[in-house]
Amino acid sequence: MSAPIDTAWPAQLEAGLQRLEIALDPVTQEGQLAFLGLLQKWNKAYNLTAVRDPSQMVSRQLLDSLAIMPYIHADAVLDVGAGGGLPGIPLALAFPERRFTLLDSNSKKTRFLTQCVLELGLDNVEVIHARAEDVCPQQPFQQITSRAFTALENLVDWCGHMLAQDGQFLAMKGQFPDDELAALPSAWQLADNIELTIPGCGGARHLLIIDRVRTTGG
Repeated sequence: MSAPIDTAWPAQLEAGLQRLEIALDPVTQEGQLAFLGLLQKWNKAYNLTAVRDPSQMVSRQLLDSLAIMPYIHADAVLDVGAGGGLPGIPLALAFPERRFTLLDSNSKKTRFLTQCVLELGLDNVEVIHARAEDVCPQQPFQQITSRAFTALENLVDWCGHMLAQDGQFLAMKGQFPDDELAALPSAWQLADNIELTIPGCGGARHLLIIDRVRTTGG
């Protein structure tokens, strides 16, 4: 946890968690801020995120990721297109009892994620460097998260084989993606749309829960 953190971050995180009505103990909050310090440090060389203003990092990275905590219920979660570790690393820190797999095809990003696992002591996280289409997990995942990854049509096409039959995609979006939903294959459906309000963030935020269309046998 050697990366320095901005002096304003602790108060921003605590206030944001209160507004989200999410409780994290002090040690977990320290872990979240340590991750943010690593993200800021490595971003200079690895281009992990477009957010470079320290005053926006807590809201647009940590709080934006943690806002979906109430919807995480699986014992094992896949974060596809994990990139700079959002939302996977903040969620793994918040849920040490759950297992998280972080998948990305960019070797620089998976090197960063592996470094985070080492420095933050995350024994509940596995990092995989591969294309989603090439991964065949031993057990399918009940939940697969994605944030700024790809269109919904691609998400279900590339990752559907890794999702349990009764599992669900948790797709984090900005504006409500009408066009993407219209292009969704007929075997998939929008199960729920949750509008998220992120403290310190302007603009729309949506969590789309996508699952398979249930067929009834005759």
